[in-house]
Amino acid sequence: MTQSADSEFEFELRVCAWAERNWPPGDTHDPDTTAIVARQLGTKHRRWDTVIVEADTDALAARARFGSQRLDSDLLGVVRHAPAEWTWYRDALPEPEYPWRYVREAVHRAADRGILETRQRGNRIELRRKWAYPDWIERVIAVENKPDLTASAARALAGQIEHDVALGLADEVWVATAATDESIEPVLLEDFPVEAGVLVLGDGSPGDEPGGIDDASVAWHPRTLAVDEPGTRILDRPTGGTHDRSAARFEYANPEWKREKRLAIAERAYERGWRSYVDTMRPDCRHFELRRDARDGSRDVLPWCVAKERRQTAAECAGSCRKFEPEPPNWRSKAWPIEGGPGSAVKRLLARRRERRRPDALE
Repeated sequence: MTQSADSEFEFELRVCAWAERNWPPGDTHDPDTTAIVARQLGTKHRRWDTVIVEADTDALAARARFGSQRLDSDLLGVVRHAPAEWTWYRDALPEPEYPWRYVREAVHRAADRGILETRQRGNRIELRRKWAYPDWIERVIAVENKPDLTASAARALAGQIEHDVALGLADEVWVATAATDESIEPVLLEDFPVEAGVLVLGDGSPGDEPGGIDDASVAWHPRTLAVDEPGTRILDRPTGGTHDRSAARFEYANPEWKREKRLAIAERAYERGWRSYVDTMRPDCRHFELRRDARDGSRDVLPWCVAKERRQTAAECAGSCRKFEPEPPNWRSKAWPIEGGPGSAVKRLLARRRERRRPDALE
């Protein structure tokens, strides 16, 4: 079975949908753990295709008290250090690396969102927490999706995986690829770091359509990375190949930076989920639809272009598409067929499905 580059976006969505239903692979599911799946998250220097945050279910419900929006680094600095009793904010919070006025802005933002209490005493702003911010993250899993792993794609991906393993920001690093009809999956013959796991999706049987994810098997089990220890950030790679390290430049990433970055990634995953792909596409086009995929037997719906009679990519589904036609104005008036028009309905549907993955907040 072959896979075109144009279908990588579709494969990525299928991997996310599969992970949401089946993570972790095998029969090792812990009922006290909830998997939050998102896509296209990472750091300034590295973005992962799929991110899976394994969260303690009870702690995740405590996190839900703080709302569905992510807490950025400034807000996290406030809510994580807010005291149980009224305290002047400069006594309660650690000394920042930037002016205190930015801290005051974060305090006011937190109060506006209802996740912190503040009061004015003379010229001083005092604060106290409403709830303790929970330690809800158990593990962070990074997945790179390459349905058609050609030799050139494998070489490029090997360097990225080596970077992930050296940094140790994620607890596990995986490569997900589509099954073939080969006796030995080609991905196993590639020169990837042994610490990375390999997940093969789709049974590759005759007649199986490209991208079909009927089953998944672990072709190589990953090693758990040392996320609590210093990591190595590779800055420059030698030109003599991945085994030539003579000219490599690198720097160390301390554990505190890794902890803060993992939390920031998890917060973004909590807010966005993987269905946020619709935010960068054009569901307001009259040709945009969501269609259920019968190939994997799931209830998930994926984007479909009626004009092209296929699943479109995120890059081509834009206002510059020659097939783009905005919804007629009467679709968005008089609540026909539902308030806001079909494009708005698509966003609401995906938002509801994203919300169902989050446990209800604790009372």
